[in-house]
Amino acid sequence: MTQPLLLIAAGGTGGHMFPAQALAEAMLAKGWRVKLSTDARGARYTGAFPDAVQIEEVKSATFARGGALAKLLVPFKIIGGIMSARSAMAKDTPAVVVGFGGYPSIPAISAATWMSLPRMIHEQNGVLGRVNRVFAAKVNKVACGTWPTDLPEGVEGIYTGNPVRSAVLDKAAAPYVAPEGDVSLLVIGGSQGARILSDVVPAAIAALPADLRGRITVSHQARGEDETRVKAFYQEAGITADVQPFFSDVPERMERAQLVISRSGASSVADVTVIGRPAILVPFAAATGDHQTANARGVVEAGGAVVLSENEFIVDAVATSITDILTQPSRAHDMAQAALSIGRPDATERLVALVEELAHS
Repeated sequence: MTQPLLLIAAGGTGGHMFPAQALAEAMLAKGWRVKLSTDARGARYTGAFPDAVQIEEVKSATFARGGALAKLLVPFKIIGGIMSARSAMAKDTPAVVVGFGGYPSIPAISAATWMSLPRMIHEQNGVLGRVNRVFAAKVNKVACGTWPTDLPEGVEGIYTGNPVRSAVLDKAAAPYVAPEGDVSLLVIGGSQGARILSDVVPAAIAALPADLRGRITVSHQARGEDETRVKAFYQEAGITADVQPFFSDVPERMERAQLVISRSGASSVADVTVIGRPAILVPFAAATGDHQTANARGVVEAGGAVVLSENEFIVDAVATSITDILTQPSRAHDMAQAALSIGRPDATERLVALVEELAHS
C-alpha cells in the first residue's frame, strides 16, 4: 500500500518554516511521505528539514517587493505556479495539503482548492497573514498558533499552538523559583535583537530599588552594534550582566529566569508559555497588522504577562513593572502559572491529529 502523502506549503521566513519542519518530522515518523512546496527564496531555509522530505520549488511572487514591471508580472508568475502545482498533484496526489503562510504557499493551496483536496492552514500569529487571510474561508480547517486569533467572519479556528524546539520542550513546565532571593532576568528581542530593549532596560534596572538591583543577574540579548555600549552601561552601574548578540541556550536561561522581558513574536510567546515564566512583552510596532500586540493578548488576559507598547516602554514604566513583579513573589508565581495555563507543548501533536482527521474525512 502506498504511503499517504502530505504536501506542506510554506514561505521563506523562520516563522513559517519552523512549524512546517516540526510537522514534517512528525508525519515522517508516522510513516507518511512528505513534500515541501516553496519557492527559490524559501528553499534556502530548508537545510534543517529531514533528507526524506522532497523539496519542490514552484514559482510565486508578491506585490510587496520589486518595481513596476515586477509587480505587473506577479499575476502571471502566480498563475504559472498554480498550474505547475496542479500538474504535480495530478501525478502524485496528496492526501492532505497544509499551508503555513507566506506567498510561496499560494500555488499549492490554490491548486488543492481547485482540486477539492483536503487542506488546512496554520497561522502562527494572532492576526492572519495576507495569504492565510485569503485562504481562511477556502480550507477545511484553520489551525491557530496564537489564541485568540483575529479571524474573518464565519471562519472558526482551532487552537493548536505553535510548535517549539525540542530544547524548549525539555524545559516545559519547569518549576518556577519565586523571586525571594537572587533574581535572574532574561532580556530577548527575537533573532535580530531589539534596540529599544537595549536603550531602555539597562537604565530601568539601574533605577530599581538598591536591594532589588543588587540581587539581579541579567542575560541580555543585544544587537552586535549595541553590545559594547550595553555591556559598558551594566558594568558602570555595578549590575551583573551577560550581554551577547545571540544566546544558543535561551531555554536554559528562561528556565532559570524569574522574569522575561521580550518582544512578542509568536515563537517567543510560545516559549514563555510552554516553560511558564512571567513576562513583560513589548510588541514590535511596525509588525504587519500589529500582530505582535495580538500575540501578547492571550497571555496578558490570562494574567501571565504585562504588555507595554513601544510608546509606553520608557525607563520609569519598565522599572515600575519590574519592581511590581519581582517584589511580590506570590504574584510572580501566579503569573508563571497563568502563562503556563495557555501554553501548548503538544502543538505538533495537535497539528498531526488535524492532518490525520482530514485524511480520513
